[in-house]
Amino acid sequence: MNSNKHTELANHAWSVADLLRGDYKQSDYGKVILPFTVLRRLECVLEPTRQKVAETAALYESQDIDGDYFLRKASGHSFYNKSALTLKMIAADPQNAAKNLQVYVGSFSENATEVLDKYEFAQQIKKLDSANLLYQVIGKFTDLDLRPEVVSNHNMGYIFEELIRRFAEQSNETAGEHFTPREVIRLMVNLLIAPDGDALSLPGVVRTVMDPACGTGGMLSAAEEHIKALNPDATVEVYGQELNPESWAICRSDLMIKGQDPENIAFGNSFSDDGHQREKFDYLLANPPFGVEWKKVKEDVEYEHTNLGDSGRFGAGLPRINDGSLLFLQHMISKMKPVDAKGGGGSRIAIVFNGSPLFTGAAGSGESEIRRWILENDWLEAIVALPDQLFYNTGISTYFWILTNRKDAQHKGKVVLLDARDQWMKMRKSLGDKRKELGDGSGGKPNHIADITRLYGDAVAAAADAEHPLHGKVKVFNNTAFGYQRITVERPLKLRFELTEETLAALEASKVIQKLPNASALMEAFKAMEGPRSWATKSEAWVALKDTAVAAGTTWPSGASFSKAVREAAGVRDPEGEVQKVKGQSEPDSELRNYENVPLGEDVEEYLKREVHPHVPDAWIDHTKTKVGYEIPFTRHFYVYKPPRPLTEIDAELKALEAEIQALLGEVTE
Repeated sequence: MNSNKHTELANHAWSVADLLRGDYKQSDYGKVILPFTVLRRLECVLEPTRQKVAETAALYESQDIDGDYFLRKASGHSFYNKSALTLKMIAADPQNAAKNLQVYVGSFSENATEVLDKYEFAQQIKKLDSANLLYQVIGKFTDLDLRPEVVSNHNMGYIFEELIRRFAEQSNETAGEHFTPREVIRLMVNLLIAPDGDALSLPGVVRTVMDPACGTGGMLSAAEEHIKALNPDATVEVYGQELNPESWAICRSDLMIKGQDPENIAFGNSFSDDGHQREKFDYLLANPPFGVEWKKVKEDVEYEHTNLGDSGRFGAGLPRINDGSLLFLQHMISKMKPVDAKGGGGSRIAIVFNGSPLFTGAAGSGESEIRRWILENDWLEAIVALPDQLFYNTGISTYFWILTNRKDAQHKGKVVLLDARDQWMKMRKSLGDKRKELGDGSGGKPNHIADITRLYGDAVAAAADAEHPLHGKVKVFNNTAFGYQRITVERPLKLRFELTEETLAALEASKVIQKLPNASALMEAFKAMEGPRSWATKSEAWVALKDTAVAAGTTWPSGASFSKAVREAAGVRDPEGEVQKVKGQSEPDSELRNYENVPLGEDVEEYLKREVHPHVPDAWIDHTKTKVGYEIPFTRHFYVYKPPRPLTEIDAELKALEAEIQALLGEVTE
């Protein structure tokens, strides 16, 4: 079937929009068209065995036995319908269309009715019936020939995806939540699967693909299509999980329509209700929502982190509550197949992130610990920077992270950074925030997808060859290059001591002083003190103050808390002051404390001598506070300095603009 036929059938289904106009918002057309397309396809698929299923249903109903297994067997599919009704019969009886359609839908097997329920199909039936449109809509779909001998499962997938795309475009305000641009998916799948091309071409190959935030299933469809293109005889089993009920229904419908097992698409939150526990997959890919908080599943995630540790999914760390992106990645890593002794097995992962997971979180934070875990296990193969304004619901820059636990020899211990931010073309018409697209070589467009895929495969060689035309677009680093030691640089607390109006007020306000039985006498003695009221050392100050208290007829309190209170009030920071000691060691000044990031592997004491001591010779490192962190400063590695324009050039441009403005003003006043 050619693409014109796909479009023709999709147009026929979408023509129902003409009936819906006025009673439905444009963005809601898909809520009618998609479930009715599913319903019509299921009816066409089940038509050859309809009589056999009806007979089997009658047989087991009379025996009061659950005949689900036998009904599936009779239908020849994973679903069935026990009703004698058809859509054509329902459309022919407008007065009873709603009642009969409800009966018809209710006669499907549970897995099919569950999908239609998530579309809120019962509400759509009621709404269409109230508008006197139901029988007309049904009539439109009975004219749609979706029999398998006319439209194969594969081609039906194309038609349904075209309808999904149209629905996403119509509901622009939410499209990005459920729909990833097709060309972005194609590139992502290329990078995920390309290194396995030879293995995938083997006869009888079976591969499993999983998306834990599968939306409408676009990525799963693209991955299946790519593998099938490499090997038409390959068996591809797709799995997914989705939280949004409508998106889940669309994805599950897509699988039913293509002949895949719809049970492979789980409904619910992947973090708190993993629909594929203990299962492992060959390929995992996802475009999780950016910057979405995980507060609703906080209790479940924290419980698993605390009680299961490395045996669970989130042992490495927990990101901040307002962005669950790295939780998705940990979840996917937990589903990688182990690599066997001969190097077989293993998995590959591709995920879309914004810039935040690259660097958010200081050393020791949840994000940094997750990055550390990934890099120290040598799972990160590459990060690819994409152009901005590629997605429907955000114009920000995005990145592919590609991970695997079976790196080839040239990638072991290394990470590829590939800059594809300039690989784009402007769209003729914007869709939400999407103003750019990746060209695929069709219709005279540049083939950005093929170019990026080719460079990805040649990345290590291109980075090593300074003469390579795209050498500046790719860099290769050792895993440890992204690690650093966050050191705490301390400097000694230096004080002089004095009694001024300010320090006396601070001393009088001290709660420790206020609790003393002779507080008033002490303060009066200090205020009346004559002679020098400033001292270079603590011991000089304490002797003078103690003598003053005794001379005034009161006692000098003992105890560390009193001594500390006096020091805090009378001590004044002074670069030339006395170094304060605690148990013979210099006391650090918290106000002068500083932090430095030292590359992993570098001697921190040597760093201190080279970078710090020339400026502050008395500084030292508190090694008990040193933490190891990991971040990936992508843009820093590809930064190219652009010198400012010469002042003469700017001045000439300003004068030209002034002259132009004067000329325009002259025309106005004439």
